[in-house]
Amino acid sequence: MTDTTLDPEDRKIITLARSTRARNGVAEGAAVRDETGRTYVAGTVALPSLQLSALQTAVAMAVASGAKSLEAAAVVTEAETAAEGDLAAVRDLGGAGTPVLLAGPDGTLRTTVDAG
Repeated sequence: MTDTTLDPEDRKIITLARSTRARNGVAEGAAVRDETGRTYVAGTVALPSLQLSALQTAVAMAVASGAKSLEAAAVVTEAETAAEGDLAAVRDLGGAGTPVLLAGPDGTLRTTVDAG
């Protein structure tokens, strides 16, 4: 799937993730969409006593807000691949088939993987 064929709802979560990364000046921005279409957006948490990736934080926000499942997740990062801990967090709430969109800092979609 390329940026030109990307579903508008998936493009939205990439845009939200990119905006959060830039606004907060953090290493990563992420967004998830739950089973009702609500979105949860987060950046990297890097405190001395708490370290969470942006995607782990977005999943935690969804859970804390009562989400029962995820339709999709997106992370904007300089990393070339999705971290296993991120995939595990998405898989825990959304299941193995939940798509995780990995985009570069400019918002360009690099790849989509299943949380599997």
